[in-house]
Amino acid sequence: MACFIVPTTEAIFTTAVKKAVDHKAEKTATEITNPFIKRLNWLNNMLWGGSALLAFEHVWHGEVTPFFPFLTNAANPEDLVEMLNEMATSGVGMAVLVTAVWAGMVLVSRSIEKQPDTERSAAK
Repeated sequence: MACFIVPTTEAIFTTAVKKAVDHKAEKTATEITNPFIKRLNWLNNMLWGGSALLAFEHVWHGEVTPFFPFLTNAANPEDLVEMLNEMATSGVGMAVLVTAVWAGMVLVSRSIEKQPDTERSAAK
């Protein structure tokens, strides 16, 4: 129904944060050292891509319409409660899972970057 709204909202927020941090770093001519802020574009790509796919799936099944109220369940108060419940459970769950996977990716890439070059070339 509307579970894609939660990851989309997170994507909007993280994109704004990334742009603000990049602008501040550019203005002060400093390099971003925090690995999570440095890799925030990974999270943005995952959230925007997943949200777009979910939105397309909801359009495909007729749950999103091109006319007001756009979400078919937003027209009926009884269905609105069900939609909000889905957003609170499925939407939040998906957003948390994507963010946790991203954090894991950042930690793994950080540990690989910290390895000496000799260990990395021997592993290949």
